[in-house]
Amino acid sequence: MSGFEPKRFFTDLYEAAVAAADPARVIGRFLPERPKGRTIVIGAGKGSAQMARAFEDAWDGPLEGLVVTRYGYGAPCTRIEVVEAAHPVPDAAGLAGAQRLLRTVSGLTADDLVVALISGGGSALLPAPAGRLSLDDEIAVNRALLASGAPISAMNAIRKHVSAIKGGRLAAAAHPARVVTLVVSDIPGDVAALVSSGPTIPDGSTREDALRLVETWRMELPAAVMAHLASPEADAPLPDDPRFAGNEVHVIASAAVSLEAAAAAARAQGLEAVILSDAIEGEAREVGGVHAAIAREVAARNRPFAKPVVILSGGETTVTLRGAGKGGRNSEFLLALALGIDGVAGISAFAADTDGIDGSEDNAGAFCDGTSAARLRAAGRDPRALLATNDAWTAFDALGDLFSPGPSGTNVNDLRAMLVR
Repeated sequence: MSGFEPKRFFTDLYEAAVAAADPARVIGRFLPERPKGRTIVIGAGKGSAQMARAFEDAWDGPLEGLVVTRYGYGAPCTRIEVVEAAHPVPDAAGLAGAQRLLRTVSGLTADDLVVALISGGGSALLPAPAGRLSLDDEIAVNRALLASGAPISAMNAIRKHVSAIKGGRLAAAAHPARVVTLVVSDIPGDVAALVSSGPTIPDGSTREDALRLVETWRMELPAAVMAHLASPEADAPLPDDPRFAGNEVHVIASAAVSLEAAAAAARAQGLEAVILSDAIEGEAREVGGVHAAIAREVAARNRPFAKPVVILSGGETTVTLRGAGKGGRNSEFLLALALGIDGVAGISAFAADTDGIDGSEDNAGAFCDGTSAARLRAAGRDPRALLATNDAWTAFDALGDLFSPGPSGTNVNDLRAMLVR
């Protein structure tokens, strides 16, 4: 492997994974039948603008609509309006966008078709406080969720019970029109109802479940939110609600498909590739430690895989905030991994969010190897102290090892790769 460049190699894997989730490549296989009446396209998420553009290109009839995406994630469309709002903390633009989506699907008939284009990120992009709650209440909920370390399934069970648009409510508002939802999944296990808290897809969780989750994860929510969750006003429609009869849901891109594409890209360069799972959850630093242990075992004993090998995984880890540092779950995972392989030769690694942004900064992730922790110490930085304060971005910025490809136009969760040579 003379002249081999790990950063270039990992970038190739990332680009293959993102390409496999490109809406333009897959959306044509999921087009619904043209309706007798109007075709209304709605959507939300970090990939919704690219999905809208792809749908416009593939659809051979009249259409109109509106999608909401993150600031800087827009794409040029001719018939579908694209509006931008804040992520991961909601803002007034998102509130206005959610209200407009509800108005867009009101007053439709059974002859009309609603196509919902849903990708990850819509939970924050569509604030719509229910009952007497305010935007500030929903922002407080979102901040508490992000700091809690709770898995995405728990977050979305709570979010949908404080919302007027999530948990299938947007589809209910479109009744009696038929709703076909096309999903780019960023959820471990590809449970479509959890992507963006399922604005057009109900699930079976209840407000009692939401209250138990608040207690389990020790979240401190505003009194108005707790009062709302305790009232019947928070009840969300359930999957057997007749308003959803005849609706369709299709997952058009997912982490599983993207991981297979990354594995194929590795094999094309002459390296064996294995996939641990596309649904790994848990505390980012703990998952990083486990991945490091696997890499060390391969390096030392050629088990459970023989080297050279690329070890891939996907899913969505979480970060429990302990300090005021900068970063995201992928950089935190990678800093913990770097500590776990400290001084071990022949191991390099990469982790990035397929939407192009990891956490609060402008990088998607980072690179590391067995020298990363030592190089940090040589630069006067304590890697363990940086990890303790959730400051992984600062660590990899100091090393020049951030990965910053920019917004990708899709979102199928995280890509993690370890190369053991």
